Amino acid sequence: MTSEVAVLGAGMHPWGKWGRSFVAYGVAAARAALTDAGLEWRDVGSIVGADTVRGGYPGYVAGATFAKALGWQGARVTSVYAACASGAQAVNTARAQILSGLADVVLVVGADAAPKGFFRPAGGDRPDDPDWLRFRVLGATNPTYFGLYARRRMAVHGDTPEDFAQVKVKNAAMGALNPNARYRKRVTAEEVAASAVVADPLRLLDICATSDGGAAVVLSSMEFARRHGIVDPVRIRAVSTVTPRYPSTVLDLPDIATDSAVAVEPGDDTFRESIARAAYEEAGVGPEDVSLAEVYDLSTALELQWYEDLGLCGEGEGAKLLREGATALGGRIPVNASGGLASFGEAVPAQAIAQVCELTWQLRGAAGDRQVAGARVAISANQGLFGHGSAVIAVR
Repeated sequence: MTSEVAVLGAGMHPWGKWGRSFVAYGVAAARAALTDAGLEWRDVGSIVGADTVRGGYPGYVAGATFAKALGWQGARVTSVYAACASGAQAVNTARAQILSGLADVVLVVGADAAPKGFFRPAGGDRPDDPDWLRFRVLGATNPTYFGLYARRRMAVHGDTPEDFAQVKVKNAAMGALNPNARYRKRVTAEEVAASAVVADPLRLLDICATSDGGAAVVLSSMEFARRHGIVDPVRIRAVSTVTPRYPSTVLDLPDIATDSAVAVEPGDDTFRESIARAAYEEAGVGPEDVSLAEVYDLSTALELQWYEDLGLCGEGEGAKLLREGATALGGRIPVNASGGLASFGEAVPAQAIAQVCELTWQLRGAAGDRQVAGARVAISANQGLFGHGSAVIAVR
């Protein structure tokens, strides 16, 4: 049995603050993906919805919500919740259904209408919930965590606020070329430095916003694609959904303590490194084969960390890779050619699907002015709360 599935269609609703229901964004993205695939909603055998969330908890039954909005037609339905990794895990669920023979065509949809400001915990007392604890015990909002992580990179690797600012400059330049991005204006390092301090050393332009938006992909078996005359589709070759491994020696969101390494030696890989390694092993490729990457740049400092976690450079060399221009459009390994979260903001259940949309358009050679020349292998990566890791490798 082949381990690949075809990406027949990709579609998005532009990111922004539109004041509408998340359902409207998801339906628009779904219809765009179906049109791109040349299929009708009635051709879909299964729909997988990435749950819309509020403060770490599911707010809606997304799969059935989208199926109802598109029109009940009897499709199999699934809803997936994995915080920021929801979209990639929804893709993985769809892939599993296709490879197991449960469905030939699966529609994957994620959308959100996010609140303004940083995400807050849901109400009530939940002392067994690490996300609730880090808000209530430490007062550690997401920007607080981002700032602490940036400080760690500065202390351990010598990164500077100027390095962080250049990540924003790079991503804003690429987001300016993306019609689906919320922020389509280039910025300078001076403008980043002049923006308000949010969590020292990070400033307002170092941290992603919360946004409304939607994304969808249509996946199928390779046999279905061939029957419909699509002989060389973009293919998903691997999806990594690993969890952390005990013990961990580095604080990571949302945990508020590290595991003890007294009795057990730490593993060779960090959690995020293991996400990428599992994807590479499944796909039979390595970082040297990758043409481009889409990573979860919740903050500028976290993007630099992903360079190392994906094996695009050695430990502590992320800022050096950036300074060399390797991760910019036209560089050796462009990262976040879409503009990333810096240009989109977070629409939690949609963003990992949006990453797959970007990989698809890049591998098709259909990304317009932000096209990465000769793209053949692409990887996306993000990390959801509570130990949800995800990465997707697509090829053509």
